[in-house]
Amino acid sequence: MQANVLNLSGEVVRTIDLDERVFGIRPNRSVVHQAVVTQQANARQGTHDTKTRAEVAGGGKKPYRQKGTGNARQGSIRAPHYRKGGIVFGPHPRSHALALPRKMRRLALRSVLSARVAEQNLIVVDSFGVDGGKTRGLIEVLARIGAADGALVVLGTRDNLVLRAARNLETVHAVTPNGMNLLDMLRLPRMILDTAAVEVLTKILTSDLAFHMPGEPATPARAAATATEPGAPRAQLASADTE
Repeated sequence: MQANVLNLSGEVVRTIDLDERVFGIRPNRSVVHQAVVTQQANARQGTHDTKTRAEVAGGGKKPYRQKGTGNARQGSIRAPHYRKGGIVFGPHPRSHALALPRKMRRLALRSVLSARVAEQNLIVVDSFGVDGGKTRGLIEVLARIGAADGALVVLGTRDNLVLRAARNLETVHAVTPNGMNLLDMLRLPRMILDTAAVEVLTKILTSDLAFHMPGEPATPARAAATATEPGAPRAQLASADTE
């Protein structure tokens, strides 16, 4: 898979090969949804709290005697059914943190990247920079490369001038590959990657993928096991797996 590489004037200067395992897969919507839910849950502080009848002020005295008044018996005026009473089953401080396996997190990133490529909303530039770190200069650069409505800018190496220029723009967010945010990838209309970021992302997102040619078994052990004749003793299969 190839993509055009632009300069900061919006001109095509060359092409670059994109790894189809990262930029050309079929997006897994279910995994992307799980990753978004996990990220949103982990962003919650969990400091919500309500007071029970034991924590609200007052109510220590029995409002009236147990018998003889004709009223229903009451032990406190801070019971949940009273005005200013305690809250039953209300929220209390807790952690909302969720865990997602690393392979699923990376699959979600690959799915969104592939969707951006399919939508033609991923732009690759030779290098990305802003003179003087001025926001006006960043706006002009984005307009020239076709991202005037905003973008997630992914830099192969940290550039403080670009980060400073993007700070005042609500629809522009600049990060390095390690700081990529799945919500920003989905929220912003397009993505801009420099060639260094493409290399870093490809290396990170393919590090746990077993590469093998089509038609070849995934592992040598499985190849040895499948090559064993049908009906072979179990001990022979076990020895083939351990070789």
